[in-house]
Amino acid sequence: MSAKHPIISVTGSSGAGTTSIRRTFEQIFRREAVEAVYIEGDAFHRHDREGMRAAMLCEAEAGNVDFSHFGPSANLLEKLETALRDYAMTGITESRHYVHDLTEAELYNAPPGTFTPWQPLTPLGSDLLFYEGLHGAVVTESVNTAQYADLKIGVTPVINLEWIQKIHRDRSTRGYSTEAVTDTILRRMPDYVRYICPQFTETDINFQRVPMVDTSNPFAARWIPTADESMVIIRFANPHGIDFRYLLAMVHDSFMSRANSIVIPGAKLDLAMQLILTPFILKLVERRRRMG
Repeated sequence: MSAKHPIISVTGSSGAGTTSIRRTFEQIFRREAVEAVYIEGDAFHRHDREGMRAAMLCEAEAGNVDFSHFGPSANLLEKLETALRDYAMTGITESRHYVHDLTEAELYNAPPGTFTPWQPLTPLGSDLLFYEGLHGAVVTESVNTAQYADLKIGVTPVINLEWIQKIHRDRSTRGYSTEAVTDTILRRMPDYVRYICPQFTETDINFQRVPMVDTSNPFAARWIPTADESMVIIRFANPHGIDFRYLLAMVHDSFMSRANSIVIPGAKLDLAMQLILTPFILKLVERRRRMG
């Protein structure tokens, strides 16, 4: 953690919806004139797309059929930890970009499935660093990225909804079949349990979307449940200082389910995030600016 160079980390599995949460943060940054720099978790994968396929085949031949992007061996977690530590200490770090599709290929002038070169991320003067990815709060025997984030957010839809979102995203934007996405989900499950789930005990706030419609067979679902068909559980690791009365008054049809949790209609998520996160962000930025 760093008062002078704060870090916000948004962590969630593939298909969890971290990109949508990032957009809300970007809205707050623009409105409050916060100068943020960004790190994407995909930038710290160990292999590009072709390299990952080759590594998976090699691991499978050696008997490891669970090799996945969720685990440490497929990622540069030590380098990620160094990048976060460097920013916390100096306000400068480096990163790169993983090119997902043809649209990004035109933007970054690189083929889909490859990385752009490593380069300095920012000059001095940014207010904070924003991380979005799989491992923003991971703690293993050799790596601890959670220690460097001043505000850690977990995005954790119930598992069936997470799978539905991933299946529909990968089919529509990446051209994968349902069978291929299902195989990926199964292969990732051991690493999901070992390295993704434990992060949500490290986070300061978790946003968990729960559908109010039948998702009992996510592999046959024709549509992603809409926000109006969902509720969102917002859990605070430390509820001290959270004005729950204000939130209940501002977010219609919300209620407290536990002393540290508020439940809101899914369509009110953006509003709730604006109300909850803006004070946290302003506090970090004000503290940073006071220090010069």
